[in-house]
Amino acid sequence: MKARTATVHRRTSETDIRLRLNLDGRGRYSVSTGVRFLDHMLELFARHGGFDLELRARGDLDVDQHHTVEDVGIVLGQAVRRALGSKKGINRAGYFIMPMDETLALAALDLSGRPYLVLRAPLKARRVGDLETELLEDFFQGFATSAGSNVHLKVAYGRSSHHAVEALFKAFARALRYACSRDARLKRQLPSTKGLL
Repeated sequence: MKARTATVHRRTSETDIRLRLNLDGRGRYSVSTGVRFLDHMLELFARHGGFDLELRARGDLDVDQHHTVEDVGIVLGQAVRRALGSKKGINRAGYFIMPMDETLALAALDLSGRPYLVLRAPLKARRVGDLETELLEDFFQGFATSAGSNVHLKVAYGRSSHHAVEALFKAFARALRYACSRDARLKRQLPSTKGLL
């Protein structure tokens, strides 16, 4: 089957982002955003999702991280939406529960065409590595809006903010991987009784 890929270039007065995504990849990545912990989370996203991801982002980090982190989420969502094409034959929804040592994170999503984010992740640390943790909501909101996806993320429990963020990204990647996966029995069907996603 033809690989589902997308290339997105988004340039604003605040950021310049180029992203190439292959949903049917092997978990290969080359990522540079200027925020090293975000790079690490996107590398985990690619590996656990089985996606090939090339990403170069330049942003006004001299102001703060907000524009870069949010815009990366937006561009990733745009790429997923484009790469999916008509969405015929995909599972559409997926979920995953990810343990990481003392932490448990949950992700559920639906590529329904209706953007909505619910994030329940009370983090003790204001930063994990160099990433400002309050920006996680902006990243995932950007993704949900651009991908046209319901995204529900929760940290059920845990001590370490590092483990919580990492477990969230791994669960998110694996839930998305299943939602994007194709079901050979339904390859000509749109996964909706409405006839539109």
